Amino acid sequence: MRVFHLAEAANWPAIRREGLLSAQTLLARPGMSQEIRKHRPQSLHLPGGVLVRDQSPMPPGALARCLDPGLAPADWYALINGMVFFWFDLDRLNRQRRACGRPQVAMAIDLARLIAAHGPRASVSPFNTGNARRQPASRGLRTFVPYDDFVADGWAREAAPGKAPRARGHAPVELTIADAVPDVMRFVLDAVTLAPGEAWNGELSRRRSVAR
Repeated sequence: MRVFHLAEAANWPAIRREGLLSAQTLLARPGMSQEIRKHRPQSLHLPGGVLVRDQSPMPPGALARCLDPGLAPADWYALINGMVFFWFDLDRLNRQRRACGRPQVAMAIDLARLIAAHGPRASVSPFNTGNARRQPASRGLRTFVPYDDFVADGWAREAAPGKAPRARGHAPVELTIADAVPDVMRFVLDAVTLAPGEAWNGELSRRRSVAR
């Protein structure tokens, strides 16, 4: 089974050197801003050419309306910034790609090998946690279910207090790994460049294949 990650093409050289790093890891470097608890309305261009994407789909006002009691938007931004995200569904990757106006690299990752190496830091979520627009799902710390717990008990830990859990058959939407995946290139099955507006069918094209 595969999971997918969409990266800025400008970040590809750094990914090959250092792997996939969370925004928190990138912004904690010397000389970087460490405002990981603030909304990022625009993408950040870091020294060396690395780009950290904006958080425009989850402005503070919209986010506040869907957070569990006791959580503030700043808490959610800090939580999100500390993770590396993967899609389970190729269609989700292509939706994200349509929202990105710059060239991208689409990566297919071997899920089993990724979990074998980083399972203790892996979680799954049942919806796109980076979007708080258009009738967003309620969310909180419970939203990110440890991978092993999901395998054993489905969405039991994700249920809001007093609510029934989601159906066991509800497929996870996101896989997250806390902090970083520095050895991600070990698990890359396919990596292709995508021009603005171009979708990916999941098949490796030798013409567009990113050199390993």
